[in-house]
Amino acid sequence: MPTSPLLEELAWRGLLNQYTEGVGAALAGGSLTGYAGFDPTGSSLHIGHLVPVMALVHLQRHGHRPIVLVGGGTGMIGDPSGRSAERNLLTLDQVADNARAIRGQLEHFLDFDGPLAARMCNNADWLLELRMVDYLRDVGKHFTINFMLQKESVKSRLDSGLSYTEFSYMLLQACDFLELYRREGCTLQLGGSDQWGNMTAGIELIRRSEGGEAHVFTLTLLLGADGKKFGKTAEGTSVWLDPARTSPYRFYQFWINTDDRDAGRYLRFFSLLDRDAIEALEAAVAERPESREAQQALANDVTTRVHGAEAAKLAAEVSRVIFDRRLDPRELSPEVLETLAAEIPCADVPSADGEAGFSVLDGLVELGMSKSKGEARRVLQQGGVSVNGVKLGAESSNFPHREALHGRYFLVRKGAREIGLLRVGRS
Repeated sequence: MPTSPLLEELAWRGLLNQYTEGVGAALAGGSLTGYAGFDPTGSSLHIGHLVPVMALVHLQRHGHRPIVLVGGGTGMIGDPSGRSAERNLLTLDQVADNARAIRGQLEHFLDFDGPLAARMCNNADWLLELRMVDYLRDVGKHFTINFMLQKESVKSRLDSGLSYTEFSYMLLQACDFLELYRREGCTLQLGGSDQWGNMTAGIELIRRSEGGEAHVFTLTLLLGADGKKFGKTAEGTSVWLDPARTSPYRFYQFWINTDDRDAGRYLRFFSLLDRDAIEALEAAVAERPESREAQQALANDVTTRVHGAEAAKLAAEVSRVIFDRRLDPRELSPEVLETLAAEIPCADVPSADGEAGFSVLDGLVELGMSKSKGEARRVLQQGGVSVNGVKLGAESSNFPHREALHGRYFLVRKGAREIGLLRVGRS
């Protein structure tokens, strides 16, 4: 069983997978330095990265110093773990730009100031200066081919093909651990469960090169209750931390749509709520699943951390507009309506003076909520359309501009599920 407060917390949260013998005693013996590596092949982290990020958060909160290692060197090669094909190689400039963007995102999670300040390192600083002869003499001699072939990250790619470049990745990652041991006094590495072989190779290199002791632990591979890979939307796309790639509203929606079976587990993984609070929310899921209290707490907590409290509040309000038919549209702020315009069908209608109004039939067609005016007229006659919360009748083919929300917006609902927004063009 784990023997340190950090491992005990990671264990009850379900984050802890494997760990080396003695890691608990090392963590309990005083403050140490630990690291996790991040691949800079993109300009944004996605929520799949939040598992190691949260592990670093807990590491720092328990009195240890975290290092974020950006793979500027290894990112130009690619880790074969969990992949069926080799990656495209990046330029140094691309890696540097991506690393800067990732640092900005991690500042929402880790404290980069103070006595336990997080550090960001780039393995390009040492790997790009590594000479082949030195590498073979100082690193390669410590590892047999049989040792490397036994590692799952290598075995899983042998049948489909593995380049020498990717085969070398394990030893380059071991070099990272050794360099951080020498430069930063780093004695702990944490990573995904598929990284165990690469990580333990680093322990071996530190032992053989320096006579030093180091430890690793791996984190749980997270799948949804449906067995699908965590972090994908229904369309199969990743959920990014960069608001330009995944809007705060869509980010919030990913979490609010969490399956009841996953809600408690995701709260343990991705929030800093304590055990009592999470267990109370789990009980609420069992007793009042329709209230979605756990999902609301999860969505608010993670969105606030990544995008800020105002963005989380705005995302929650926009979500309520879409899913709560009892909401009075007149309560909505211009900020909510403008945010909504980016997330649902939206079209402009020309401005008009006096009592003139816009054609509801034209509006339904413009929004793509009806294929034709004839179809729109039939829906209207059936009483299936409302504008700004007012249910329209068969005779209501026009809606007056004076009823526009904040002088500009018309919230259109068709049936139980379809919603769109019309905006009066500026004069």
